[in-house]
Amino acid sequence: MSSLSQLYKYKDQNGSETTTRKTFLVPLSEIYVEPGYNVRDIDLAHVEEFRDAFIAGEFVPPLAVQVTEQGVKVIDGHHRYYGAKLATESGTEIPRLECKDFVGTEADRIAFMVTSSQGKALAPLERAAAYQRLSNQGWEVAEIAKKVKRSVADVDHHLHLLECGDSLIEMVKSGEVAPTTAVALSRQHGTHAAAVAEIQLEKAKASGKTKLTKSAAMPQFSAHKARRLAELLCDSNLFVVAGNHALALPEAVVKEVTRILAEYRSGISDKTGREEA
Repeated sequence: MSSLSQLYKYKDQNGSETTTRKTFLVPLSEIYVEPGYNVRDIDLAHVEEFRDAFIAGEFVPPLAVQVTEQGVKVIDGHHRYYGAKLATESGTEIPRLECKDFVGTEADRIAFMVTSSQGKALAPLERAAAYQRLSNQGWEVAEIAKKVKRSVADVDHHLHLLECGDSLIEMVKSGEVAPTTAVALSRQHGTHAAAVAEIQLEKAKASGKTKLTKSAAMPQFSAHKARRLAELLCDSNLFVVAGNHALALPEAVVKEVTRILAEYRSGISDKTGREEA
């Protein structure tokens, strides 16, 4: 049986265009993790999967690292690193881990952590935090999108997620509110978004649900009634009273217009816990 090493060694004879890029076996004791650097939260179950892989002698992809004054810093492969540590603690000797140099800027390293297919999939808030790191470095939304190979809308959405407020973000973390619902609530209700979510979540739980859906969080006013209101206002006259603009309604439509507006205000009051004019 041949190998890539042999294929590379005799590439002149066999016509192969195979090239090589070195990896290194680094002592586990020389590798370290910088607290807070990983854009992913550490998932113990995922760490244990790598622990079991190390114990079983299965193939584990190399870590991407950066050599610093403190040692060899993990850029990508935090779960693999902690899995190796757990395997060692369980009695399986893991003297060295296969590593490869990561070459690039800090922005490149952040983007790599976001786009790496080796790591556990990013949760929305983890992705948002990574985008925010790039934003803090002066990157514009369109530049971030290009860097992480996502759409501008995706980057804008995740950055807005971090602006939803602590209470609403906690609901997202607990899984009670979807990230898309949180952003939609924040955009529509601003600082009142969390209060709206809490009220609507209580209603959802009362009906046996465990998660607040977008349709439940943001019930829509009847399109038929909205069209009817436009029809009723069509024949009104605009005039100015003491510097303020006002509509003069025909007597025949006043009651119906008033009723529709009252229903709309009632819907807003139910969502926000306060009456809005």
